[in-house]
Amino acid sequence: MKRGALHYLEPIEMPSRGVAVLDAMAEMIERAGLEVGDRLPPEVAIASALGVGRSTIREALNRWEGLGLIRRRRGDGTYLTAKVRTSKGPLSTMVQLEGEAILRLLDVRRVIETGTVRRAAVAASLTQRSEISRLCDDLLAVVAAGQPYRAADMAFHAAICHATGNPMFGQLLQQMDEALERSAESPFSVPGFGLASFPPHRDLSDAIVAGDADGAEAALRRIIDLVEDEIRAIIAGGARSGPV
Repeated sequence: MKRGALHYLEPIEMPSRGVAVLDAMAEMIERAGLEVGDRLPPEVAIASALGVGRSTIREALNRWEGLGLIRRRRGDGTYLTAKVRTSKGPLSTMVQLEGEAILRLLDVRRVIETGTVRRAAVAASLTQRSEISRLCDDLLAVVAAGQPYRAADMAFHAAICHATGNPMFGQLLQQMDEALERSAESPFSVPGFGLASFPPHRDLSDAIVAGDADGAEAALRRIIDLVEDEIRAIIAGGARSGPV
């Protein structure tokens, strides 16, 4: 732990505001020059410096751990695992950090899912290809109707994973989907976010049905590119539409 980090913390006037705690901690990390691999001050010391209860700090760190920003080592302390910066624009620091965490997750998904859709395009049975097409129809109908689409989207992608013949693809997809905790007020979880990425789902489905591995990979990359572009626009303070 670099010396003097706690010097950058001041008591928070509204202890119930978890976002204020997270913003204060991010500013402490930035001003103290803490980098990936550095250890944070103890929870009790942070709580004392901010004038809040230790449970408030623990909740804040739980949130960061869910975003992959920190790692706790039992009996040793809490260490940074990703760059933490404060927001320089109108976006809150917490939303910026959340967006950056989703971008890191999408980078992993790009690597894993390109291989998944290629495998599915080659290995899927006729029955599985028909099911993937049907689930794509269901997904796009749900999206067009403005209804919650998370379950339909997961069912479509799960069917693609199942078509690879390797259950670990589906398990990895589910783990990645559950990896990040998004707040209810997050612009990355409200209706409307990621809508531009759904039309290429038809291209993905059609390519798998046709046994076109290159086309399936291109469609998957397009889907991820569109989501990444929207996240970067939000982080940069650009216009926002509405879920992913």
